[in-house]
Amino acid sequence: MAKLIYSMITSLDGYAEAAEGDLGTGAEDEEVHTFINDLFRPVGTYLYGRRMYETMLFWETVHTKPDVPPHILQYGRDWRAAEKVVYSTTLESVSSEKTRIERTFDPEAVRALKAEAEHDLTVDGPTLAAQAIKAGLVDEYHLFITTSVVGGGKRFFPDGVRLDLDLVEERSFPSGLLHAHYRTR
Repeated sequence: MAKLIYSMITSLDGYAEAAEGDLGTGAEDEEVHTFINDLFRPVGTYLYGRRMYETMLFWETVHTKPDVPPHILQYGRDWRAAEKVVYSTTLESVSSEKTRIERTFDPEAVRALKAEAEHDLTVDGPTLAAQAIKAGLVDEYHLFITTSVVGGGKRFFPDGVRLDLDLVEERSFPSGLLHAHYRTR
């Protein structure tokens, strides 16, 4: 059975989306990006909401842009190789290969997808991840924590859910970014 992994860059105060501005610095660092590339290269399927999918579409054509560093090109290759499921009631069509639209998030369908998949899946974006967390579907969490406190936005973890997790790994980077990897008990 494949694992469902939730991973996001977060602010030091726990927000995956800032109410204003960005989440701070650290993730743009080549060492961090290469680490993320290596960590998620084995992922076979990405689960996205519409907004996250539209953000990630950058990777569909990154290889056509001039002067792109090798670590960015590698992430693009890995992203294009994976399947993508976009949960949206408004998106009419997709602009990337290996992508399909689902109109509703069905926890039982995701359980079946996990059971059948040969490679791990990720759920990306705090809104969609909240649904997966509340349904008890997420097996692992990867937080990439910046050095900034943003004071508001969408939280990495949804309100009203208690999770008891085991720390699997932690790593700090010279940029100040911290990676914390947790597994559900």
